[in-house]
Amino acid sequence: MIRFIIPLIAVVLFFLEPVFSLFSPVSIGHVEYTLVPRLVIVYLIFIAVYFNRKRAIYYGIVFGLLYDMYHIDIIGVYTFLYPVLCYLAYLIIRQVHRHILTVMVLSLVMIALLELLSYSFASVIALTSIGFEEFIVSRLVPTMIANTIFVGMFGYFFKRLLIRESY
Repeated sequence: MIRFIIPLIAVVLFFLEPVFSLFSPVSIGHVEYTLVPRLVIVYLIFIAVYFNRKRAIYYGIVFGLLYDMYHIDIIGVYTFLYPVLCYLAYLIIRQVHRHILTVMVLSLVMIALLELLSYSFASVIALTSIGFEEFIVSRLVPTMIANTIFVGMFGYFFKRLLIRESY
């Protein structure tokens, strides 16, 4: 039963993302800010760093495909991005210390990269009509703030769980 806890948490986080999306967009003044929770990719990065790189990549493919089917109409964007970001996080963390704060900052950098790449892809195929400056102000910054809170709240828990499960 214990070996199912890691994928079970990933499934729970996958289904919690749309729940937190209900709080978005947030209107402050005359500006709407879109918060995009990226709970699964944060967890996958922690899996890649503290548990097993291959398993994180496999989970990235599965959850990326599920995300593509569930949230967007084009299959392959997140199926490609999730495992690539997990592998990239693994390569980066090999060069620095695996301290919890380093992994937290790394996961936030990977979220920013994910958002920028998904925006770029949507811009190229004309799925979005917002400009880059508007994207930065109304989507990227609020997304980073919301995900910083999530990483701060659950990062240590993920680390402890994954280290315990790896032994």
